[in-house]
Amino acid sequence: MVNDLSRKLQQIFLPPACLLCESAGSGALDLCSSCREALPRNRSACGCCALPLPEGTPAGSLCGRCSRNRPPFHRIVAPWRYEGPIAELIRQLKFHRKLAAGRTLGLLLAEELAAEPGRPQLLLPVPLHAQQLKTRGFNQAAEIAYTLSRTLNIPWSTRLLRKRRPTAAQHDLDRRQRLANLRGAFQYLAAVDYRHVAVVDDVVTTGATATEVARALKQAGVEKVEIWAVARTPEPD
Repeated sequence: MVNDLSRKLQQIFLPPACLLCESAGSGALDLCSSCREALPRNRSACGCCALPLPEGTPAGSLCGRCSRNRPPFHRIVAPWRYEGPIAELIRQLKFHRKLAAGRTLGLLLAEELAAEPGRPQLLLPVPLHAQQLKTRGFNQAAEIAYTLSRTLNIPWSTRLLRKRRPTAAQHDLDRRQRLANLRGAFQYLAAVDYRHVAVVDDVVTTGATATEVARALKQAGVEKVEIWAVARTPEPD
């Protein structure tokens, strides 16, 4: 409550600046109206993995991979494409420790999900291995999940899903290599029977992390796993 009061006083006496262009922010998002309108929507996307598809693709269409082999998660929700201003906000959070960007990303995602029926019983941020968390000092997915939890009134935890071994950096690996790299890396520890869980992440690239996390949850008895991410990258050329 103290933090909420402090933020309200700051907004009165020190109006927020836009995180992207530093002009006057608008409302609680710390984004100006122009930058918010410029966020790249992921309008035509796979109905399962949210992969961006050609413009005009009918809603609910599946990409080729999901048509051939449905993944263990129910669906990925990723309202924006990982490019332009949304990618900049994610980079501010992930690489420059700008936690205000995490709050803004969480609020943006919460707005998109506020009207969704059948909310999950639990939110779980994609975990970092303890060694990586110690080096980085924070988990960007947890920053987004915290805001989602408070805004949507859904319980969350950073203790029930863990990464039990370190893995090689993913950025230079293709999807098959990423899946092999992450095989068996995640463990779900919940004693309570949660039937519907949403896993929170900043960006989905190939879907390898989403697949492996969902597999661990399904093997532990979770019936429905959704992945809630801010953005989705397009298929590599």
